[in-house]
Amino acid sequence: MTHFLPSLPSILFLLTVFSTTTVNLCFADGGFCSVPSVTETEEEQKHLYWKVTNPTLSPDHLRDLPGFTRSVYKTDHALITPESHVFSPIPEWTNALGAYLITPAMGSHFVMYLAKMKENSRAGRPPSGVERFLFAVQGSASLTNASGAIQNLMVDSYAYLPPNYDHELECVESATLIVFERRYASTMDRLPEQIVGSTDEQALLETPGEVFELRKLLPQTLQYDFNIHIMDFQPGEFLNVKEVHYNQHGLLLLEGQGIYRLADSWYPVQAGDAIWMAPFVPQWYAALGKTRSRYLLYKDVNRNPL
Repeated sequence: MTHFLPSLPSILFLLTVFSTTTVNLCFADGGFCSVPSVTETEEEQKHLYWKVTNPTLSPDHLRDLPGFTRSVYKTDHALITPESHVFSPIPEWTNALGAYLITPAMGSHFVMYLAKMKENSRAGRPPSGVERFLFAVQGSASLTNASGAIQNLMVDSYAYLPPNYDHELECVESATLIVFERRYASTMDRLPEQIVGSTDEQALLETPGEVFELRKLLPQTLQYDFNIHIMDFQPGEFLNVKEVHYNQHGLLLLEGQGIYRLADSWYPVQAGDAIWMAPFVPQWYAALGKTRSRYLLYKDVNRNPL
């Protein structure tokens, strides 16, 4: 029997057509592909990463597809999609719920979770020796350091907190944060420092041989054992390098949609999806649709893999 294997250009063409046209099987009166109409005024009121907390395929849109999920877990990668999120109280946090998306149970050396801070909520501190990175995708929270200085974390702003760093994180109304934590890998160099910033403050970096736009949110100095990248792709742009490397990744798609290759599988992805990539898993991304695709990417750096 002869098996037909479509070429990569054919796959990308079909996915592009699918993402930019209306499928005849979608029903206008509440079918699973239907999307409520949004007025221009309502669109203007949405915050930058609105689709992270309001994904197209939210549970309300899956009532006619019981048991359906795009989530996948394998030994060298995982795709965790919003309809699979399970929120529960976060240890040591007050009036907040978290959904753990990546943990060492998968094989990672870090955790990545969504933290939903409700009215008058407060974050707990990480365990001893654990560093923390916060990135706001909805609402705002206030960060107070040991000297009493207060800084607001708004949408698209972030904070890096070194291990054993004295701080308070509080929220008066509501906020959704993506949180990374890992046990700090110490070196003989000086310890890392607290950093608070926003994506638009960071300069675009050169990406030889690539077309995407890259920003790094942490200094590229030896005392930092990981970095957080913000990567922007215009529709049709893709990674030139088909990466295979020893670094681990934790990814959250902030905007747009595309296709991600992980090992031998190809996954359509959209804003709100999270991905874990183990060391040496083949990986590749292409942006589809009509709007910019942006993702936030954790990467361990500056340490000998031994």
